Amino acid sequence: MPDRDILDLEHFLPYRLSVLSNRISQDIARLYADRFGLGITEWRVLAVLGRHSEVSAREVAERTAMDKVAVSRAIASLQAAGRIERDTHGHDRRRSCLRLSPGGRAIYDEVAPLALAYQRRLLEGLAEDERAALDRLLGRLETLELATRPG
Repeated sequence: MPDRDILDLEHFLPYRLSVLSNRISQDIARLYADRFGLGITEWRVLAVLGRHSEVSAREVAERTAMDKVAVSRAIASLQAAGRIERDTHGHDRRRSCLRLSPGGRAIYDEVAPLALAYQRRLLEGLAEDERAALDRLLGRLETLELATRPG
């Protein structure tokens, strides 16, 4: 049998990052899922709008690296629940801008501190230099990933 590359999934960086991200996202989801009926995608949309008001659905999808269809569904759900508002952008009626409604802002203002507290608890197991190194390495990996994208 010829030599071939074998993928050791448990040590494959994209897999490890994905599993860790999923576990953390699911832990944080417990903070808002039962109380507010939000899924991970809906919360991420709210989180983007809490940080960056007046953005388009396309910009939300880009900032979260989520599928445009999933973002569109989350936006429709949040809008139907009165948690976000949509307006056309100035003179360009083809582009709509999203923002949190007062109800959406109230949810964001309640959940964001809980999410930040979760992050603090997670990172408190690392020394200050390890946290700084992690931040630098994640930034570097993001840069490298962008540079290796096709096209």
